[in-house]
Amino acid sequence: MARKDVEDLLVAGGEDRNVRARYDVPATMEEFVALAAEDGYLFTVEELAAILKESGDVFEKNGNPAKRQIWWV
Repeated sequence: MARKDVEDLLVAGGEDRNVRARYDVPATMEEFVALAAEDGYLFTVEELAAILKESGDVFEKNGNPAKRQIWWV
């Protein structure tokens, strides 16, 4: 179930710039996971990190303004 929640969130962010903007704010994975839990996505930092690694995505922000490049389309 946790894997599906991570994937659902990454797809939601790929489809909706408001979701991306909301999740670009947290500075750490822990804050990101806590925000996701508030929105009903239940997964751990370890599960998020594993899925991002599998997909070749990097959690850190880049650019100006800083944004994450983890979103799936």
